[in-house]
Amino acid sequence: MSVSGPVVLVGCGRLGSAILEGWLLTGAVAPADLIVLTPSDKPASEAARARGARINPEPEALKDARAVVIAVKPAMWRTVMPPLLPYLGDQAVILSVMAGVTAPTLAEGLGGWPIGRVMPTTGVSRGRGVASVWAADPAARALGRALFEPMAETVDLPDEGLMDAATALAGSGAAYVYAFTEALARGGEAAGLDAETADVLARATLRSAADSMGDDPLETLIGRIASPGGSTRAGLDALDRDGRLTAALQDTVAAAVRRNREMG
Repeated sequence: MSVSGPVVLVGCGRLGSAILEGWLLTGAVAPADLIVLTPSDKPASEAARARGARINPEPEALKDARAVVIAVKPAMWRTVMPPLLPYLGDQAVILSVMAGVTAPTLAEGLGGWPIGRVMPTTGVSRGRGVASVWAADPAARALGRALFEPMAETVDLPDEGLMDAATALAGSGAAYVYAFTEALARGGEAAGLDAETADVLARATLRSAADSMGDDPLETLIGRIASPGGSTRAGLDALDRDGRLTAALQDTVAAAVRRNREMG
């Protein structure tokens, strides 16, 4: 499905800017079809303006909008969206990228437009993000995929209740990986490396591992490096002694899921 017609981005903070940059990079949305609503100038919105996007036009410009992507903070949507609703046509689809705010909650506050939810990562700005898509309405689901597939590895969720888990895993996961990388560097430092060298090696190892991952099963990838009785296997055994790594990451994702639901 291709996206034709205006696409409105409501909010241009960190995630909104990343989405906008990804659209401009990949051509998922033609700049002339972009309408950006933002309370302050942002580098991403100014770059979009320079390529023909409309920034904060008169509300009448929204009447032909095909998609309205809500990218404000979850606490703000009830204030930001109602003034826009009288200007939207029947063809509009509302897509939320807000964590924790459910489709029934959005429908209660916004009315009868088809609603979908997408949880992208900020990697969409480089065309290398991750996005989870859910919508009860098939057209909203297809539109969500069309907007995000060009710049993200995109998965369909069969149930909206899984969105919090997908957000906790993919939306927050990069921070967990960075935290692991930092801890790995400190482990190298404790073994005798200077801090700068340990940081360089840990970051480069993360990049190399990501580039080499492909689609092979993770167990297979681990086995290629960790030979039985070798040093890598010894390190892995220490890392997950008595299942503590698995348990810690399950607790990590569960805590993020709980917080997503609280914020919603």
